[in-house]
Amino acid sequence: MSNTIKKIGVLTSGGDSPGMNAAIRSVVRTCAYHNIDCIGIYRGYQGMIEGDFKELGPRSVNNIINKGGTILKSARSKEFMTSEGRNKAYINLVKAGVDSLVVIGGDGSFTGAEVFNSEYGFPVMGIPGTIDNDIFGTSHTLGYDTALNTVIEVIDKIRDTASSHNRLFFVEVMGRDAGHIALNAGIGAGAEEILIPEENLGLERLLDSLQKSKSTGKSSSIVVIAEGDKIGKSVFELKDYVEENMPEYDVRVSVLGHMQRGGSPSCFDRVLASRLGVKAVESLIEGKSNFMVGILGDKITLTPLEQAIKGNTEIDRELLRVSDIMST
Repeated sequence: MSNTIKKIGVLTSGGDSPGMNAAIRSVVRTCAYHNIDCIGIYRGYQGMIEGDFKELGPRSVNNIINKGGTILKSARSKEFMTSEGRNKAYINLVKAGVDSLVVIGGDGSFTGAEVFNSEYGFPVMGIPGTIDNDIFGTSHTLGYDTALNTVIEVIDKIRDTASSHNRLFFVEVMGRDAGHIALNAGIGAGAEEILIPEENLGLERLLDSLQKSKSTGKSSSIVVIAEGDKIGKSVFELKDYVEENMPEYDVRVSVLGHMQRGGSPSCFDRVLASRLGVKAVESLIEGKSNFMVGILGDKITLTPLEQAIKGNTEIDRELLRVSDIMST
C-alpha cells in the first residue's frame, strides 16, 4: 500500500446508533496497525469547527466495543452548513496535521463530508451509522440489527399484556422515511398488521384486516407502525379511529422512541463495524476518497458518497408478501 496518509481524524455525527463505538475502535486500531496517527474529533462537525480534538491510540478504545452511543459524542452543526464554518474546520484540521477524515453517520453527515471534500479536496470516507437502514449502497447500516432486536424484545413483552387483557396495541417504531424497522420487526414479532411509509394501507383496509383477525378468533392484536406512515396524522389518531369503529377493542398505544437507539450492539453490528472501519482506513491509505464503505452480499464495498446520499433504498417486496401471509 502506498502511504501518504499520516494522520486520520474520526468523528460521529447525527443521531447515535449502536455500533458507532465499535467503528471508532476499528478505525483507531487499524490506524495503529498501519503506523498512522488517529485523532478523535468530539461533537461531530461542531467539534471540528471548535478544534475539539484528542489523540487516540489502541488503549484509548479499550472496552468500548460493547457500548452503545458514541464516546466521541454527536451534535448537529448549523455553522458547518456555512462556508465560513467549514473554513474554520479546515484550518483546525491543518493545524492539527490531520490529512483525512472518517465520518460515521447518516446521509446528512455524508452530505457535509462531500461538500467539505469538494471545497478543499480533503480526503473523506464514510461509514453508515443509523438505525433506520435508509442509506443506499449497503444492505445494513450500523445499529439497524441492534434496533431490530430491541424492538422485537419490547413487542414480545407488550404481547403478554395484549393477550392478557384482549387489547389491541399500536406500537410505533422509528422510521420517518423508511419502514425497514417496522417491516422486519413486525414479521419477527408476529404482528397482525404492519404500517410503513412505502405502502399506504388505508384506514378501511386496516379495519378490514383487524375485523378479519377478530373473526378468526384472535382476541388481541399488535399493529407495528413506522413513525413516518401516512395513513393518519399520528398513531393516536389511528387509535381514536379504530376505537370509534371497533368499540369491542380496548386500544393502547406504545411509542418506543429513543429506547431503540440505545443498548449494547449486537454481535452482527460489532463485526460489521470492525469490518467497515478497517476498509475505511485502508481505502484512504490506498488513495481513495469520497466513498461510503458498506456491505452487500456479505462483501465490503465502496459506494460514491453522492450515490449513497441521493440513491433510494427500496423496501423488500418479498417481505411485504411474507407479512400478508403471516397475518392470516
